Amino acid sequence: MKLLRYGIKGQEKPAIIDDNGDLRCLSAIISDVNGTVLADKKTMLKLRSLDLTTLALIQSPDRIGACIADVGKFICIGLNYADHAAESGMPIPQEPEVFSKFTSSISGPNDNIIMPRNSHKLDWEVELAIVIGRKASYVSTDEAESYIAGYCVCNDVSERNFQLERGSQWDKGKGCDSFGPLGPYLVTKDEVSDPTKLKMWLEVNGKRYQNGSTNTMIFQPATIVSYLSQFTTLEPGDVISTGTPPGVGLGQQPPIYLEQGDVIELGIESLGTQKQTVVSPK
Repeated sequence: MKLLRYGIKGQEKPAIIDDNGDLRCLSAIISDVNGTVLADKKTMLKLRSLDLTTLALIQSPDRIGACIADVGKFICIGLNYADHAAESGMPIPQEPEVFSKFTSSISGPNDNIIMPRNSHKLDWEVELAIVIGRKASYVSTDEAESYIAGYCVCNDVSERNFQLERGSQWDKGKGCDSFGPLGPYLVTKDEVSDPTKLKMWLEVNGKRYQNGSTNTMIFQPATIVSYLSQFTTLEPGDVISTGTPPGVGLGQQPPIYLEQGDVIELGIESLGTQKQTVVSPK
């Protein structure tokens, strides 16, 4: 299934993509796309058995929201692609590099990216994100996949000056408002045959900078879920962004950073695309 949310920010309604690629409203079936729904086996079975042609058709929604609501934790894995680690001039990690994005950074896949005040090194990162489907604590790698509800596209927007030059904590440069576009939809894992073999790309103003694949991941999704569950209980609806391939602005020679008015387009095979415009702060 491809589940999504549409409408004004804070008032989104749940929807599903039918076999023709059209949006169908799920408001009569579920209140939202969130961890409570993902963890409810009966509800998920009901969604899978629906005759989607009986649901209201949504014609050209004004806005697509983040594909998952009420996210409790937004965890990220850094330097998780061998070719990106090489681009960054850093050794391959022996264990996953873990940091967080504040949940207030979450936005819709096509919402504007707000350049923070005093920002001058705004960067992009196309990433595969995992959405957790049931509570996971101390799970093994072999069983970790059963705790995954699905996957979505994430742009791990980053302010490199805030991240790397203003102390040792990355979170300052990762969690600003609008720095976590998710979606357009959450694709349930049964529709993703192999999350480690997905093409991914990102363009800025029509120029392609990232053109990679999840097959260069160092730590694969099941390993990441198992690893994180040793340190925190993962809850349904939690999001884990799993790292980026090479081609980020910081890695260009010389580095290239986003400016107001720049347009970013990105996507992952089978998971859809995003498009954002960089705007000035309020």
